[in-house]
Parts: sequence; C-alpha cells; structure tokens
Amino acid sequence: MLGGISIWQLLIVLGIIILVFGTKKLRNVGTDLGGAVKGFKKAINDEEKNKEDDQQDTEQPHAKVSHEEPGNTYDVQAEEKRAAEGRPTDSRPTEERNEERK
Repeated sequence: MLGGISIWQLLIVLGIIILVFGTKKLRNVGTDLGGAVKGFKKAINDEEKNKEDDQQDTEQPHAKVSHEEPGNTYDVQAEEKRAAEGRPTDSRPTEERNEERK
C-alpha cells in the first residue's frame, strides 16, 4: 500500500504514539500545528493582496505637474559688472526690468 506499510502496521504505530504521549498532548500538538498552518496561509494571502494593491497603484497614471508662472531670471554677470563699476545694482528679475523699459 504505502511503500510496503500496511494499515495494521500504521495502527500499531499510532497506538504506541498514543500510549507514549497521551491523547491530551497529541490534541495540543494538533491544535498548535493547525494554528501554524492557518497563520501561514493568512500571511501568504495578505502578501498576495499587498502585491495586487501595489500593482494597481503603479498602473494608475500620475497627475502631471505644470508650472503656470515662468521662473525669475537674474543676470548675475551684469550685476557683478555694475557693482564693480560702482553703479547701484537692481535685484529685480530681468523680466521685470525688461517690462519696465518697454
């Protein structure tokens, strides 16, 4: 049957195990083993659920960020030249100065 082990041999081994350990200990071992298997299955299911959630998050397109206002531009070299010549420097952005000149 099971690799040369008959039903009678299995029953004899089971009887010896019951005599040695007792039914109470075997029940506790069975309960502990069942709880461990249940916890293992729960952990695997939770991990699979987390992977699915992560995949859904990565599949959704992200919103694009756009800046409506242009950035301020400073002409550093021109300010350094003015400072070297002794003229007052204008710390306003170049765009503001250009608009003022128009």
